[in-house]
Amino acid sequence: MTPAEFRTFGHQLVDLIADYRETVAARPVRAATHPGDTRALLPAAPPHEPEPFERVLADVGRVILPALTHWQHPRFCGYFPANSALPAVLADFLSGGLGVLGLNWQACPALTELEEVCCDWVRQAVGLSSAWSGVIHDTASTASLVALVCARERASAFSLARGGLQGEPAALTVYASQQAHSSVEKAALLAGFGRDNVRAVPTDSAFALDARALDELVRADRAAGKRPCAVVATTGTTASTALDPVGAVAEVAERHALWVHVDAAMAGSAMILPECRHMWDGIERADSLVLNPHKWLGATFDNSLYFVRDPEHLVRVMSTSPSYLRTATDGLAPNYRDWGVPLGRRFRALKLWFLFRSEGVRGLQARLRRDIANAAWLAEQVRAAPHWKVVAPVPLQTVCVRHEPPGVTGDALDAHTRAWAERVNASGAAYVTPAVLAGRWMVRVSVGSLTTERADVEAVWHALRAAAES
Repeated sequence: MTPAEFRTFGHQLVDLIADYRETVAARPVRAATHPGDTRALLPAAPPHEPEPFERVLADVGRVILPALTHWQHPRFCGYFPANSALPAVLADFLSGGLGVLGLNWQACPALTELEEVCCDWVRQAVGLSSAWSGVIHDTASTASLVALVCARERASAFSLARGGLQGEPAALTVYASQQAHSSVEKAALLAGFGRDNVRAVPTDSAFALDARALDELVRADRAAGKRPCAVVATTGTTASTALDPVGAVAEVAERHALWVHVDAAMAGSAMILPECRHMWDGIERADSLVLNPHKWLGATFDNSLYFVRDPEHLVRVMSTSPSYLRTATDGLAPNYRDWGVPLGRRFRALKLWFLFRSEGVRGLQARLRRDIANAAWLAEQVRAAPHWKVVAPVPLQTVCVRHEPPGVTGDALDAHTRAWAERVNASGAAYVTPAVLAGRWMVRVSVGSLTTERADVEAVWHALRAAAES
């Protein structure tokens, strides 16, 4: 493709995206396809000869769009907000078009220095002190893995330089709430702790980690000859957006010399609102934290910020310095390859730069306040409706609901819950995700798409009632 052809088809692609965003609200939220339908429309072997690009773009409409679940739909209330603001879309387009890689500062000075600035913008916007330094990863899963590797190396006095965990005299243990995201356990397993050394800490009535139970588990492990290493506190758990008490967790951690990592992947964006910062009181006592602007804030996936208080420790754990990557500017600017797993790094900071300059902190704050207010409204409607229940606190934008018809309990109630959630999703009127909380199924309504207004939340509530009460 020549630059002239790229210009022509690029305009067409931008028009396609703009048309999609303008019409997405009129589409069913979930694709009405079945497993294998899309594959059946695709050739089994790659094309041997080049095809006109017009045919490629045409197949986007014929093959791809009908098989999408529309995450940018105003009535998409599943999983979590995965907002992709159009300025950030353009930034992602620009990143791909520039085609640069951040191997070190010299490989792309603008990539490194814009990342420094944008991480610091986010730090200031969410009220963190200047003691924190940030880097952009792909996802919170990667950030949590890096955090636990760093915790492992601090607890073992850098066992990686010796025999690794296999050479340690006692097993290291990791702690996280029973409500922690599955990526935390996965990170602990990949970091070599082993499932036998990962502790699920009981939660309180609000589904938040019980700091007293954490202390008891740590003491029991220490008495059994194990070496407590790290605890992961969650600000906004996946199932219910429960808020672990970061300050109380930090107190336990300080008594036992544990690394404290805070998973604020979704809810961390809310900290741009001063009225929400009490939700992570004690954050300045943590060692590391992750928040994902590619969720609620609006930066196009993938864009996950990992903040640390001791970047020198992070670099010591993660750095490599082969001869072909050394330059005369080493030491004058950060080499972010030494702040995480990958060597090659994309120009992800462009998405934050475009987003903050286009919307400003004030604009981002207004959108999040709208979503929190809409979730509070929905919770009020659910509480007022006969046989409906809000089954968890609603600190942010996720409402956990259950329809409980008279006489329907136990496994029958679970079956009823999953059935009506599937009816909602199959209808295309809305999209929600069922999950287990306190041993029983409920339905999560995650409010927060870019274009979700009160009328959309009203429509979702109507769809829920129609599906459950029919």
